[in-house]
Amino acid sequence: MPGNKRIVVVGGVAAGPKAAAKARRLDQQAEITIIQREPELSMATCGYPYYVGGHFNDRNALLSAGTGPIRNPAYFWSVKRITARTETEAVGIDREGKTVLCRDIRSGETEQIPYDRLILATGAVPNVPPVPGVNLDGITTLHSLSDTDYLRRVRDERKTVKAVVIGGGLIGVEGCEALRASGIEVTLVELQPQALGFLDWEMAKLVENYLRSKSVDVITGNGIAAFLGDDGRVAGVRLGDGTELPCQLAVLAVGVKPNSTLAREAGLAIGATGGVIVNEYMQTSDENIYAAGDCIETKHLMTGEPAHAPFGDLANLQGRVVGENAVLGNRVTFPGTIATGICKVFDYAAGATGLNEGSARDAGLDAVTVIGASLDKPGYMGGQLLISKLVVEKKSGRILGVQCVGPGDVSRQIAQWAMAIRGDLAVEDLVNADLPYAPPFSLAIDHGIMMAHIMQNKRKGRLKGISAREVKGRVDSGAPSFIIDYRSPEEYREMRLGVGEKLIPLPTLRDRLVELPEDKNAEIICYCRVSLRAYEASLILEANGWKNVRVMEGGVVAWPYERET
Repeated sequence: MPGNKRIVVVGGVAAGPKAAAKARRLDQQAEITIIQREPELSMATCGYPYYVGGHFNDRNALLSAGTGPIRNPAYFWSVKRITARTETEAVGIDREGKTVLCRDIRSGETEQIPYDRLILATGAVPNVPPVPGVNLDGITTLHSLSDTDYLRRVRDERKTVKAVVIGGGLIGVEGCEALRASGIEVTLVELQPQALGFLDWEMAKLVENYLRSKSVDVITGNGIAAFLGDDGRVAGVRLGDGTELPCQLAVLAVGVKPNSTLAREAGLAIGATGGVIVNEYMQTSDENIYAAGDCIETKHLMTGEPAHAPFGDLANLQGRVVGENAVLGNRVTFPGTIATGICKVFDYAAGATGLNEGSARDAGLDAVTVIGASLDKPGYMGGQLLISKLVVEKKSGRILGVQCVGPGDVSRQIAQWAMAIRGDLAVEDLVNADLPYAPPFSLAIDHGIMMAHIMQNKRKGRLKGISAREVKGRVDSGAPSFIIDYRSPEEYREMRLGVGEKLIPLPTLRDRLVELPEDKNAEIICYCRVSLRAYEASLILEANGWKNVRVMEGGVVAWPYERET
């Protein structure tokens, strides 16, 4: 039964305060203490780039509760009767004596704080590449509130002309938008062949192209070799191929790693990802110590493998589980993650859930994929484009993962697919899904259901798809293919692929079959704007005897290469 337990929480950003609040709701007598190294508590860290970019200007909004008050020590005590000790660092754990050694950062004084249950929510620390010049002034991460304050001052002072963002993950891409919104010229540098590694290559390239359209110079497949300085301040970046990029600001966004030092030094089990190992109750290798948030490793539910998943939503969910178990005993569990994420990219969004094609195959799964595009709602209601890639298990049709990009409502699509994955649904479960429909919100056949229809057609052999990447490979290699664009002449004049295609508008196709190859086994590649007309055309051609007709999935809008205008 609940009693006068002493619960100590190390870490005061997301998982820690959530665990403390949950514990208090379930036990009004427990002595609950939060130990927080920074001056602030319960910061909305995922909002940092948007404060930097001027989407809002009130810094206190990052620290406020939903009802308005600043979440400071006075708030935690008056509202929750939780003692929050800020600017206090936990420097050691005595597991046998069940105490935490803490040091007041301002005075240097130390104190042993006893606990019955200890909760570690120490978060993550940013990776910093070990390259020359990394300690020059003007080089920062975008991880802490002090980083955020610095970058906001850079924005407000309006003195910085050029910036380089190193790392093309979520924070790097969001940082690019924030700096461009601040009037700064931005170059994004990513060592890997693509930005946003949670996407497959062709989907990531669509986002990169959009970044370029917003005046972000994107460089992939090239790492950083050194920072160049002038009088102690960054003046440029040298890349691995020798290219030098002048800048007055450099933002390091090359990922994070679990801040598990305190746990490791206390002898707790640490996993392959560097995170604290926990069981389904969020309990560490010490039954009296729990852990949650970015400092742990969790299970990837699609592969069963350990994963580091530093997402703010997961930290809060885990904190809620930990708070209950620390008070009532191990009653609730956290199952793991399917790695659902999303980021804003100017007027675009990019999101994913589950496995992409590469990770599915790395996991030994026999996967089949399809790319499709449509509006998120009718054009007369201001519908915006969505481009999705669906990954399913070949034999069963089980949904393995989805990626979605575009200016449309990506968040809704990813949320729907995440629940389908958690429900272990297959394509056939979704083709007649009963989703809400009205023109202000959706198409009559929702984009996600449309993706299920396309995959159903592909699995039944009705759609013989080919990816844009495969088409480009055929063109570059000179492979014999007859490529047909089924759009209108007006669409063609406005923009075309320039891959040797022949324009045959769909309404004219039946009258122009004589223009197609006489060899009925010749490969014919069909496309249009989103490849719906191309699919219709492929059925006409097959009915007239052509046997090797392929439809370029996603059409022109999903073409990740240069186009002619």
